[in-house]
Amino acid sequence: MPIPDHVVSLRARVGTDLLWLPGVTAVVRDDDGRVLLGRRADTGEWALPSGILDPGEQPAVGIVREVLEETAVEIEVTALAAVFSTPVVTYPNGDRTTYLDSLFCARPVSAEAAAGARVADDESLAVGWFPDDGLPEDLADSARERLALERTFRADPAGGALFARP
Repeated sequence: MPIPDHVVSLRARVGTDLLWLPGVTAVVRDDDGRVLLGRRADTGEWALPSGILDPGEQPAVGIVREVLEETAVEIEVTALAAVFSTPVVTYPNGDRTTYLDSLFCARPVSAEAAAGARVADDESLAVGWFPDDGLPEDLADSARERLALERTFRADPAGGALFARP
């Protein structure tokens, strides 16, 4: 996974110390209700499109960028479903990070955009649309948690999962 330049710069100063970073994730659903997933190159697990915001970047703008970069699908954000902090993640090189994640609901801007889903960078091995009852067995736990938050939000958009902990 490529590390954003601003994080590389921070790491040069703080080493592997814990960083608190803003993250974004999207549950992108097509017109049939299927969810967009990518098979991660680093773990081999299927996951939701996600990433780290660039300095000063608005979260909704950042997730639109991340989904396009990872899957070639142009999306529009329809809702903010949840905001939460993740447990500490320790990467193989020893870097430690925790994320303040904004979970968005989104949809492709068109049927043509949805049909164009493909691997668009080196972060994914595969990209695909999956029905809720046909999710891959090797779906990342973090994706399962975020899908549960998205379902809670869809069931009650007024109160839902906005500030819930996965």
